[in-house]
Amino acid sequence: MHDLKGKIAVVIGLGQTGSEGWGIGAACAVLLARQGAIIFGGNRTTASTTKTRETIEREGGQCDVVATDATSSTSVKALVEACVARHGRIDILVANVGYSQPGCPATMEEEVWDGQMEVNLKSVYLACHHVLPVMESQPGGGAIVCVSSIAGLRYIGKPQVAYSSAKAAIMQFVKTTAVIYAQRGVRLNTVVPGLMETPYIRSLASRFPATAKVGGETGTEGQGDPKDGYEEFKRMRDGQVPMGKMGDAWDVANAVLFLVSDEAMYITGQKIVVDGGITSSTGRT
Repeated sequence: MHDLKGKIAVVIGLGQTGSEGWGIGAACAVLLARQGAIIFGGNRTTASTTKTRETIEREGGQCDVVATDATSSTSVKALVEACVARHGRIDILVANVGYSQPGCPATMEEEVWDGQMEVNLKSVYLACHHVLPVMESQPGGGAIVCVSSIAGLRYIGKPQVAYSSAKAAIMQFVKTTAVIYAQRGVRLNTVVPGLMETPYIRSLASRFPATAKVGGETGTEGQGDPKDGYEEFKRMRDGQVPMGKMGDAWDVANAVLFLVSDEAMYITGQKIVVDGGITSSTGRT
């Protein structure tokens, strides 16, 4: 099952902070490669993709990475053109770019709002804008998965109105585009992570002194008191999940793998929530 042999997968956002553990985009790239896909990655910095690329190559896979600004049409277009020039097609697109800044509408500066829309929402639009024509024109079409957040489904304990709005918009963008392209051979779906233990989240324990009840995955700042150390921070986050623990990047990657595989060929315009039950819970046991 989930055989991707010979498939060309563009993964945008496959780098990660630090070397301990796995980031979501990195895990997605490695898992798709393990199933036979050839990875063509785009990331803001290539240095942060070293672990991803070396792991794939060490296991016998193929991974090229191009420095890409996911908020720049010129840069994303160059990534797509480079992939097509090298491989002749794009079968899979994984759009995994996200970053959160706190703030409510009354206090958030306009430039922060604009920046949040660019990195969280415009990045998805640009990836699809440049990849969809390629997929539509080729035999077999293609499959696209965009990574959102449970912050787009409910208030998760801290004011991050721009991030939440952008992540909600991703889900509607995917649903609408999926209908438009349903008869053009291209499927689009969303994976919606909750609290995930990733290298980025580990760094938050020491970077942010404030506390908040719940944070998200690809840049949502669930905050803990650094004086208590990471273990206390982790216990706090684990306790917010009905299943009793945070997930990890591989939980998200497994959902992405399913959605891009032929086993999901009749699924489009949908979302898979990977959150250990948070969005189904009132917060009380």
